[in-house]
Amino acid sequence: MTARVFLGFDYGQKFIGVAVGSTHSGTAQALATVRVSAQKTPDWDHISRLVTQWRPTEFVVGLPLNMDGTPQAMTRAARTFGERLRDRYNLPVHMVDERLTTQIAKDVLYAEGVPGTRQKSRLDEVAAQTILQAFLNTMDADNDGNDAPGN
Repeated sequence: MTARVFLGFDYGQKFIGVAVGSTHSGTAQALATVRVSAQKTPDWDHISRLVTQWRPTEFVVGLPLNMDGTPQAMTRAARTFGERLRDRYNLPVHMVDERLTTQIAKDVLYAEGVPGTRQKSRLDEVAAQTILQAFLNTMDADNDGNDAPGN
């Protein structure tokens, strides 16, 4: 079976964290932070370079939800970003619950000894890594990945 490669995204209105992972390794790694313009337009050139470099077979986008699972202000924006990824690159997009990923990312950076004042530069990409890793873990638990959440 051919390994599936994923780019994972933590969408934000100023920055988008990006991670890469695969079914071969079963792990995700923080990759980059993409800027979003004042007009709320992602740096598509940067994203395209990442797509060209990593050649993903699918995308994973974090879906921001309230703690009770209801939509919040950023939910629609993240869905729209996912739709634009799908339309632009003609690849499947999995929307994945991202509740608590930013806090987990902060905890990871703290454990790595990154001071709070320097965390912002890596926070978004580590959040994307956390989102993608959770997705990969669920795929592994499902064995074949066909029933992964967010399909």
